[in-house]
Amino acid sequence: MDNPSIITQVTNPKEEEILSCTQDKVSQCNISLKKQRSRSIFSTLFCCFRDYNVDPPSTNSTSALPPLVEENGGLQKPPAKYLLPELTASDYGKKCVVIDLDETLVHSSFKPISNADFIVPVEIDGTIHQVYVLKRPHVDEFLQRMGELFECVLFTASLAKYADPVADLLDRWGVFRARLFRESCVFHRGNYVKDLSRLGRELSKVIIVDNSPASYIFHPENAVPVQSWFDDMTDTELLDLIPFFEGLSKEEEVYTLSSVSFGEVTPIRSATLDLPVTLYTKDNHE
Repeated sequence: MDNPSIITQVTNPKEEEILSCTQDKVSQCNISLKKQRSRSIFSTLFCCFRDYNVDPPSTNSTSALPPLVEENGGLQKPPAKYLLPELTASDYGKKCVVIDLDETLVHSSFKPISNADFIVPVEIDGTIHQVYVLKRPHVDEFLQRMGELFECVLFTASLAKYADPVADLLDRWGVFRARLFRESCVFHRGNYVKDLSRLGRELSKVIIVDNSPASYIFHPENAVPVQSWFDDMTDTELLDLIPFFEGLSKEEEVYTLSSVSFGEVTPIRSATLDLPVTLYTKDNHE
């Protein structure tokens, strides 16, 4: 298993620009070859953004999981139960917020980072590799407040051998009631999709916070997209989102704050922030 396959990330635009400039200096043949190699590497490293126009699985049944979306022409065997345990008494009445890890809360790299917040050893094929982890600005405040307002679940397409120790260091307050990793995703058309219907929670009370549109293509109406974060220490997106979630926690269902105009998605804005946060409605999705 190679290093990139451990972590599922999106591409850093700065790295794409550097790669593009370098490729312009070589022959067209070499450019083609490098692009093919790049795809083979990044296909395991990144969630690919494609095939978003898909129909979500049926959610009519509440007693059993719906069939998994087909993978490579076949059907995956459904798990025996929902992904999440029964709701605890302390979380009763709260909405469930599914939070992504990489480029949403942290950025990780196998290349040394001088100002890394964590260095996590990961064993790959008998060799220990160091993963350097940067925390997104204001992630501590964000997680603590979210833990007060919601039932929080970490859901990442990365492998547990990397993501679990990172979560141990990141979540010092026990905010995440559960942690879900790559094996809990549905592999659909080259993407690791987080199928919210498999959680065991009422969909009208589930929100997903994720930088990758591929992760929530089955349930875009439940998504609060965030910008991918790599190393900008002036970033305030997580801090800016707190008032929005404080308001959402008081609503009956997550679709309440959505709005549609002539069938098009309209960004919603916090009452206290000039911050567009796109939520989609069921009517628009259908």
